[in-house]
Amino acid sequence: MKNIVASLLILMLAHFTTCAQEKQTDNIIIITLDGLRWQELFTGADSVLINDPGYTRNVQRLKDTYWAPTPEERRRKLFPFFWSTIDSLGQIHGNRAAGSKVNVLNEYRYSYPGYNEMFTGFPHDTTGKANSVDYPNKNTSVLEFINQLPAYKGKVAVFTSWNAFHAIYAEKRSKIFVNAGYDSIKFKTPVFELLNEMQWRVHDEGMPSNERSDQFAYYMAKEYIREFKPKVLHIGLVETDNFGHEGNYANTLNSANIADAWIADLWNMLQSMPGYKGRTTLLLLTDHGRGDKIKAQWKDHDATIEGADEIWFAAIGPGIRPLGEIRQPEQLYQAQLAQTIAWLLGLTFTAEHPIEKAFGL
Repeated sequence: MKNIVASLLILMLAHFTTCAQEKQTDNIIIITLDGLRWQELFTGADSVLINDPGYTRNVQRLKDTYWAPTPEERRRKLFPFFWSTIDSLGQIHGNRAAGSKVNVLNEYRYSYPGYNEMFTGFPHDTTGKANSVDYPNKNTSVLEFINQLPAYKGKVAVFTSWNAFHAIYAEKRSKIFVNAGYDSIKFKTPVFELLNEMQWRVHDEGMPSNERSDQFAYYMAKEYIREFKPKVLHIGLVETDNFGHEGNYANTLNSANIADAWIADLWNMLQSMPGYKGRTTLLLLTDHGRGDKIKAQWKDHDATIEGADEIWFAAIGPGIRPLGEIRQPEQLYQAQLAQTIAWLLGLTFTAEHPIEKAFGL
């Protein structure tokens, strides 16, 4: 009898822990733009980089597309959805020139530790030494936590361009559906079969072997939403980082601009779907910053690069006050995202490791 009572008390405590918060939204979609600098998001095309033929092959054509006299005009050209819809209805953090600071806490300042910090809320361990698919994450992510709850089991999914997310989300342990890198998709619908065939037959110059073009992560995720109606979804885009490492500023800007268009497209689709309209929150951010003080370091990021810990964060949807661009002193951290995801769903994320507190949105 004592064992039964103890078990009931544990179940009641678990229920209280996961349901104590007031639910803000029914669905969450996280979109990450790997290595996208805050400088481009808030000021648009960089005057030095866009005029440097070493980084920009056709300077005039790129300037015709993205250049304007003021930072506000340039950023609207590069990110029209961010600086119209999100700026009006959501929040955009990280303009350091206005005092809004968002930083990573992990000491490594590259991708795997950034995503570990982002989704586990726990930046201070040796997981950051990993940066490939070969090191399954020993830390519990908020998506794994959510996927274990009866109301969300099988309703959590990940579509990313980089194959390391199989390890970042510890796919075998967490049982999250992860489609990452060049990863065949088994759903037998005409759209999925076409996308699957296309990803193996595309010219992908500039993409490393463990990463596919962002278009496949995006359009597969979009079709998955239509077909399977997930409640929590991560779309991980990577081209802004890849082309940055190559020193290809034109493709870096083009990839950022296309990502903005996809975010707008996804938002508009969600507003047309009964299960998502007015019930879905988008969370947008990056995994690390890049150099800027020394201009040549815009291509790079690690513990030795000044500015590689400087990032940004944006959000729109239920639970997000329409504050627009934050232009006052504040300090947010990447590690706060994990608990924020849980908080928006009315949950409290708990794990075997410490977790940073949620953003105050």
